[in-house]
Amino acid sequence: KVVLNNLMLKENIVLVFYDFFAPAYKAGGPIQSLLSMQVALGRELVLKFLCSNKDLDNTILNVQADLWHPLNGSYVFYASQSFLKFKSIRDLIVKAKPSVIFINGIYSMYFNFIPLIASKGIRKIVSARGMLHPGALSQKPFKKKIYLSIWKLFQFHKKCEFHATNLEEKGCIEKVFGTNIKVWVAGNFPNNLVYQAPLIKVKGSLIIISVALVSAMKNHLLVLEALKAVTYNIEYRIFGPIKDAGYWKLCEEAILALPTNVKVVYGGEITPDLVPEALEDAHVFVLPSKSENFGHAIYEAMAAGKPVITSHNTPWNNLSACKAGINTSIEDSPEIRDAIEYFALMDNDTFIDWSKSTRDYALKAVDVKIIKQQYLDMFKGTGSSTIPLHEN
Repeated sequence: KVVLNNLMLKENIVLVFYDFFAPAYKAGGPIQSLLSMQVALGRELVLKFLCSNKDLDNTILNVQADLWHPLNGSYVFYASQSFLKFKSIRDLIVKAKPSVIFINGIYSMYFNFIPLIASKGIRKIVSARGMLHPGALSQKPFKKKIYLSIWKLFQFHKKCEFHATNLEEKGCIEKVFGTNIKVWVAGNFPNNLVYQAPLIKVKGSLIIISVALVSAMKNHLLVLEALKAVTYNIEYRIFGPIKDAGYWKLCEEAILALPTNVKVVYGGEITPDLVPEALEDAHVFVLPSKSENFGHAIYEAMAAGKPVITSHNTPWNNLSACKAGINTSIEDSPEIRDAIEYFALMDNDTFIDWSKSTRDYALKAVDVKIIKQQYLDMFKGTGSSTIPLHEN
């Protein structure tokens, strides 16, 4: 009764679908995006999240399933596998009485397809979450082609609106579904970590770190190939769940072939609260992803003052000019080698300067007030669907 009374106090109820939500964390960026969205918008909108009671690796979360949990003015429903049926999801949608449904992702049966079908007469917005970027489409392309063919066959794209996190992603969505669709542009809310005092930097040595799912998309193997030719003392610390065991086996083989001046440590999975501690003990963050529609781990590292080595296929470009890092190719290991050696040769005073510039770059790159207004406009169906974002 209290919950219903609270819901009636506000005009807009947004029912959010995504496969995973905190305390799940292994799915990475989208979870952080939704958590940050809740913090930013939870006082102005009623946000109700429907997710599974599992993490990415199918481990069961320590939560009570199949009921609503309060979350700082919002609500989360952790659905068990037995709950996930068309009728149950349809009934939940009816009882929630949302003004808009926010569907995160493209390919999930229970959290993308069924919400589209089971929510007749309700406004629907589909967030692509980077899944339509060419780099993402190049991974398991046959399977994704089938999914997108089903979308077009049933004309799902004509029965919803879309959400892109930047203008580039808007173009990717339109390339797949055509320009006769509505695409809202609203950036990701950042997680601004506290600035960390730079680790002392000795010329000729460097500690680099990656925090990400271990998969071909994140390109760890390219970093390891680059390290074969580095002549300075390098320690590479890898954190994150192994999403692709076959890919990790290739990484392990590359690690065994590295010279003695290079040390690689796999630190396993770490929860989000331990990321700042891991970053403290490194100089540079490296993640030459094949595509990122935001790259929360990259942004968090920059906010903490860690220069980054990443690809051109993220929102974070012109890094060298801003003394915030170096952009490299997603296929050229010599470019990554040169970037690593550049930082390895850097002295302490220069590194401190780069660290401060990196923090400044991160804070200037994202305007939270603009992003908040973008989401409010999108969910309320007001304003422009293509408010310009700050583009680096």
